[in-house]
Amino acid sequence: MENVSVYNMEGKEIDKIELNESIFAAPINEHLVHKAVVLQLANKRQGTQKAKTRAEVRGGGRKPWRQKGTGHARQGSIRSPQWKGGGVVFAPTPRDYSFKMNRKEKQAAIKSVLSLKCSENKFYVLDSLSFEEPKTKKMKEVLDNLDVQKALVITGQDAANVAASAKNLAKVRSVYSNAINVYDILKYDTIVITKDAVGHIEEVYA
Repeated sequence: MENVSVYNMEGKEIDKIELNESIFAAPINEHLVHKAVVLQLANKRQGTQKAKTRAEVRGGGRKPWRQKGTGHARQGSIRSPQWKGGGVVFAPTPRDYSFKMNRKEKQAAIKSVLSLKCSENKFYVLDSLSFEEPKTKKMKEVLDNLDVQKALVITGQDAANVAASAKNLAKVRSVYSNAINVYDILKYDTIVITKDAVGHIEEVYA
């Protein structure tokens, strides 16, 4: 694969790095990408919504009027769905919306979206990214140097200050390289990733 530029925190190009073609130039499988997004959103749902059916609503044991001779339509209970205070037709009940994807499917979906960002030139590699203390201003300066507004920042495992520095930026999210997912990669316009995080991803997904 063609080399990509490596930048420092000042936004200056200092090196080149060759990305693994099997991960960052993989065929884009739209079906698996869609499935992965639906999976993540479904797994986030609490599934606690509840409404009462006609069997659960209190009252309505007696027939409101006799079957014939009143001029009214026949009714069996004042808790039927058409009555005020009646039960709900096909009422929602607590349920689990989550489902599973095979490991290889998840990996193929991740590779697809990473490859998409690379093909769109929305993939910036940083030589390193670290702060002595959490500072939102410093994080904003790094992104401004790269001319990036809405970004997913992917770092190694020892970047707690980076994650804390990105918390107050509305259009920025920081994740560790072992926690990347399809939804976040698609949600944010640009990926800003450290060199060590690239190496970790290549080890995991190669």
